[in-house]
Amino acid sequence: MNAAPYSETDYQQSPIAVPAAGYGGSFMHQAGKKMVCLDVDGTTVNHDGHMSEAVKQAGRAVVADGHTVVIATGRSLPATLPIIQTLGVTHGYAVCSNGGVTVRIDARGESDGGPEDGYEVVAQQVFDPAPALEALTERLSTARYAIETSAGNFLSTERFEDLTFGLAPRPVSLKELKRAEAVRLVVNSSDATAGEFARTVRKIGLHGVTYSVGWSAWLDITAKGVTKASSLEQLREQLGASREATVACGDGQNDIEMLRWAQRSVAMGQADEEVKAAADEITGTVFEDGLVPILQSLLDE
Repeated sequence: MNAAPYSETDYQQSPIAVPAAGYGGSFMHQAGKKMVCLDVDGTTVNHDGHMSEAVKQAGRAVVADGHTVVIATGRSLPATLPIIQTLGVTHGYAVCSNGGVTVRIDARGESDGGPEDGYEVVAQQVFDPAPALEALTERLSTARYAIETSAGNFLSTERFEDLTFGLAPRPVSLKELKRAEAVRLVVNSSDATAGEFARTVRKIGLHGVTYSVGWSAWLDITAKGVTKASSLEQLREQLGASREATVACGDGQNDIEMLRWAQRSVAMGQADEEVKAAADEITGTVFEDGLVPILQSLLDE
């Protein structure tokens, strides 16, 4: 790999509760198969949220072949569920909110012993957003702020809706925002370019949290040490998948740790150079369905 090797000591968090195999499908990893960890925006769907038919069919084929397909995304759970359903994952897991929330997918239905909504949250990584908000608002007073709470709601300082939220935030005061128990803090600025925004965030020097700057003037913050990789590693151990079985595909700054973690890592063609440097392979862009040949290669093994 091009990047620094993964270290188990980097990823310590509260345990995930993984049930035994259930009726109609298994929740455990199958020997000889891959644990396939897929980013959503810019990888599985384009930046308008559209999944091509080719990606859909290739993804469903990998699921049907018995591989453990895990959606690993910065999106919140409500915005992730349609992707899970489109790919045909009926028994499995997803890591949402950049590692802040891990969910078990079980489409059996309540009458057959499944959860009421077809999923259940099995782990959350929460943090106090107040110190980060105080540091950020001092330098980015005109930015928009939103928090995904541990209860699965969104709060925001003003009207702030986004595809990755999956629901409309409730406007609140900054004081109330600071009191929330957060799994994800989002900051967006319309007054700066992506480069200017990134430089300002670096100068602020956030402490006690993990953050990644997006391709636009966008900032995602989670609890200290929490990334997609940290939650995927914990899930891998609980599912009994080997390190050699891990495959990851992504395109953003928040995918770097995941790409470094996976045994086989693939960056999308439109990713920036830092993301590409973290991967073993480079595929086509999301607009070229670059994910498809990677998924198809798993069926040929």
